[in-house]
Amino acid sequence: MPHIRLRNLRIAYASEEALHGINVDIPDGQITVVIGPSGCGKTTLLKSLNRLLDLYEEVRVQGEVLIDGVNIYDPKADVLALRKKVGFLPQRPYPLPMSIYDNTAFGPRIHGMNGAQILQQVEDLQKNGLVAGLPPPGERLAARANSNAEMDLLVEYYLRLAGLWDEVKDRLHTPASKLSVGQQQRLALARALAVEPDVILADEPTSALDPISAKLIEKQFQLLKRRYTIVVVTHILRQARRIADYVIFLYLGELVEHGPAQQVLGSPLDERTRAYVSGEIS
Repeated sequence: MPHIRLRNLRIAYASEEALHGINVDIPDGQITVVIGPSGCGKTTLLKSLNRLLDLYEEVRVQGEVLIDGVNIYDPKADVLALRKKVGFLPQRPYPLPMSIYDNTAFGPRIHGMNGAQILQQVEDLQKNGLVAGLPPPGERLAARANSNAEMDLLVEYYLRLAGLWDEVKDRLHTPASKLSVGQQQRLALARALAVEPDVILADEPTSALDPISAKLIEKQFQLLKRRYTIVVVTHILRQARRIADYVIFLYLGELVEHGPAQQVLGSPLDERTRAYVSGEIS
């Protein structure tokens, strides 16, 4: 898994600096939750990790974001490879105007994955214990005769990984837009996972969801951290307490405190953190 390090990261929109000299390491194979009041720079920090800030005009980035030791803001950095390595789950899902099946298969098709690569991918999932209780992929392929057998398996496995398969397996070729918002968010997760990222970034991923759908997303994150590094922005402290292994607290663009969730949320060292987690400031 990649090691993510931020070194003196400063980000400004036009003349207004949104993040002030951030230095932090994000742990591998854990759920890191970024908390803080509205407007403190949480989403800016998240989008800096896969250069989504490039989509905005007049954004200036100084310092380094190192992934596997490589500064992703180096002029020679491969942004397409970065976006494959670091997936993004937005606040509201935006399914592609196609079927559930084609949404899930979209990334592997764009990247030109062949049958052998797809089979290797689903075998790795099963070896990692992320998709349990199924016969080996090779055995399942032998029982199928169609030319899309490998892609069929990949779609099934990632929909299972996103906790959606049982709800959609009988309507895979219907428009994704017909799904509920909660189902669309889990489909967005399946689509992000299908290109095999190492990191999943999630920006307020449950804020538009009902409580049941939000709980399903949280459950999948707990499963996925076995294989992926996950960074979640949330304004819901209860959610941070439920899912966080590590916490980053931002206040007015400053990194105030970071550390294991039990320490930051239970025994914070800084007065501003204590005021935030106790509800005195929001």
